[in-house]
Amino acid sequence: MTPLRRLSPLDAPETEAETRTNRITPVLHAAGWASVDGARMREELLAPGRIQRGGRRINPKPADYVLILHGRPLAVVEAKKHGVGAGAGVAQAKDYADRLGTRFAYATDGAEWYAIDMDEGREGALDPGAFPTPAELWERTFGRARAGNETALQALSDAVSAGPDEAGPLAHAAPRALDDANAWRVRFGAVPYEAAGGKWSPRYYQRRAIDAALDAVAEGRRRVLLTLATGTGKTAIAFQTAWKLYQARWNLTGEGTRRPRILFLADRNILADQAVNAFGAFEADAIVRIDPKAIRKHGGVPKNGAVFFSIFQTLMTDKAGAARMSDEDAEDDAPLEHTAEPNYLDYRPDFFDCIIVDECHRGGANDESSWRGILEHFAPAVQIGLTATPKRKANVDTYRYFGEPAYEYALKTGIEDGYLTPFKVRQMASTMDEFTPLQGDVADGEIDYGRTYSEAELNRVIEVPERERARVREFLGQINQNEKTLVFCATQKHAALVRDLINQEAKSADPNYCVRVTAEDGDRGDQALRDFQDNERTIPTILTTSQKLSTGVDARNVRNIVLMRPVGSIVEFKQIVGRGTRTYPGKDHFTIIDFVNAYEHFRDPEWDGPPEEVTAPAPKPDDPEAPPPTLEPNEPDDESGNASPRKAVRVTLGGVRSREIQFISTTTYWLNGAQVSAEQFLRHLFGDLSEMVGDEDELRATWSDPNRRAVFVRRLAERGYDAERLDAMRDLINAPGSDIFDVLAYVRFELTPLTRIARADRVRETELADQVEEMKAFLAGVLANYERGGYEELDPSQLSTLLIARYGSIADAKRKLGPISAIKDAFTSVQPTIYRA
Repeated sequence: MTPLRRLSPLDAPETEAETRTNRITPVLHAAGWASVDGARMREELLAPGRIQRGGRRINPKPADYVLILHGRPLAVVEAKKHGVGAGAGVAQAKDYADRLGTRFAYATDGAEWYAIDMDEGREGALDPGAFPTPAELWERTFGRARAGNETALQALSDAVSAGPDEAGPLAHAAPRALDDANAWRVRFGAVPYEAAGGKWSPRYYQRRAIDAALDAVAEGRRRVLLTLATGTGKTAIAFQTAWKLYQARWNLTGEGTRRPRILFLADRNILADQAVNAFGAFEADAIVRIDPKAIRKHGGVPKNGAVFFSIFQTLMTDKAGAARMSDEDAEDDAPLEHTAEPNYLDYRPDFFDCIIVDECHRGGANDESSWRGILEHFAPAVQIGLTATPKRKANVDTYRYFGEPAYEYALKTGIEDGYLTPFKVRQMASTMDEFTPLQGDVADGEIDYGRTYSEAELNRVIEVPERERARVREFLGQINQNEKTLVFCATQKHAALVRDLINQEAKSADPNYCVRVTAEDGDRGDQALRDFQDNERTIPTILTTSQKLSTGVDARNVRNIVLMRPVGSIVEFKQIVGRGTRTYPGKDHFTIIDFVNAYEHFRDPEWDGPPEEVTAPAPKPDDPEAPPPTLEPNEPDDESGNASPRKAVRVTLGGVRSREIQFISTTTYWLNGAQVSAEQFLRHLFGDLSEMVGDEDELRATWSDPNRRAVFVRRLAERGYDAERLDAMRDLINAPGSDIFDVLAYVRFELTPLTRIARADRVRETELADQVEEMKAFLAGVLANYERGGYEELDPSQLSTLLIARYGSIADAKRKLGPISAIKDAFTSVQPTIYRA
């Protein structure tokens, strides 16, 4: 018989960290990833994970190793602890490589190594001794510059690393000696990101967008399109791209001997002004604002500078001096003095090396737009278009002009990554969505009694103040009235009416609780917008607008977007929705309250993904299959500067009609990208629970153990049943005060739900008697928290918070209750008693 052997510490299973330190990192070092100049390997959190209720996150994306050369990620390596096999990390490696845009991905447990070529689809086992060097991965990714040029490539890197001004003739001559594109890649990579005092570093998708733009420049392309959802930092991408071009001394000549001249072109002053602030790292004398006052003062356009900022309208001023304004802030640009020709013609076509066109989908590349003349005049320049909207029918000309995106980052990906805020949709239908005036109604002008006026006509052709008041009362009753909210109205006059109604109906007595911000409000409105954007201020809380706030509003804490007018296109809809996507501490979602059926009309799962939930109008009994009405394009508003609106006829409802307006909605759910009814949601949940737990005892045991419960909750969320959706299910089973356990047990096993109070009372009555008084009081506090907050309060992460709140410090808690181990045991052991049968 073989004698028993005492296990040594070396026999214990390795942790993943130990495998990385002892087995994986040495292989990478041996391949040169710690010794070659310009090569780096680093751990990187690609994405923090989708935001859940209460600010929790699910599905973060931590990359174990990102292999970087000359500033460009070339590969990812996914590590698993020794003994589990490389296959355990293959899926993650592919996912991370796809996000980073690297051609190569590797998975390993330190013993087995597996390699994937994402471009060619080849994959298989890898000998760790043959792991590619930095130069080999660069060559495989970008191709060898020219045979025998490795020494020159390294010399160029050394020279540029010393700084553009100290690089000397070698750095200037090297692009001619090497393959131009790769030489410029190296040169751009040698310029570090401007970190704004160490506070900024690019997110993975921002780095990909910057690299895509710089690759296009390096390869000599003249039109580049970057499509990224609103709130993802397009201005920061534009700045960092311009910064690298400027510091690397790239210009159209390709010689690298002078710094480029760059034009940032927007269509609204607020966007141009925000960009000027974002580009503040450039020297003061390099920044130039092209504005009408300066042109009038100096008798011509400014030409001394490096980074120029303008709006289209200023450059388009015609020979007669009348600006062709098409933006609601047009009044900010008064007509210029008479000139012989448009201002942009004062610049020669090759004056600018690069033009960055912000919000380019708004007309700059449209064949029908006179703005197109500016871009065509500056045809020699590299033109980089930034847009927040994917290719759709409404903006096809943008894509025809710039071409397919060099990089695209969708709203749904941003939400999945946790860089954008999830959204809910409440679609509000009422008994007066359309309006037919009757003989008892009083009008202050000519109307057609008996004619039905559509949503598109209301508040433009005809006004019904009682209808708008009913809508205001309805959405104020649904929102937290202390949360910042944007309300989009049909016209400036309608925005004023809605502002007044909100201030009349809201709980707040502050006269500036709701403020209108339109072109008519001028400087006063702009100041109100700045106050609204200031997260330290609570007044104004609600802004009403017509067109002005659909773009250019960088307000991170917007919680509600209310649509009280039809939306003209999917491009405009995405811009409006983008006002709420920015993240903010404590903000786990924002809500679109849709009175005009806009969401249904512009639903775009491919780009937006599914919302958290949809509260949709109940089908009308007489027409359950009626399709959503076709929305008519918005008529020109006086805010646009293109037309003066006609005066709308105001109608006062007669009799009891104003008291008969009712709103109808039912809640539907999104599951796996599809909209389903509550009944369908329950059926799906039953099916998935049947796969996840075998019987009632297994569910009870899982839910009673904090660690197993956390894993189970995460698995539910990954299948589409996050905490918020499950919370809503309480109402469906008529158990509003129950635990989520009771929801699951009811759906899977038809168990009668108990309230959290009933569960806690049962434990107090039967389980705490044997505890010493102080521990009994502590556990009673745990139960009280559970009653208020649910199972989340039973998570071990809450223990220290509870102890400090009750005793002042952990040390005082230990003096009262005993060692931490005893406290943890009591905290954990009380939980099975809460969920016992």
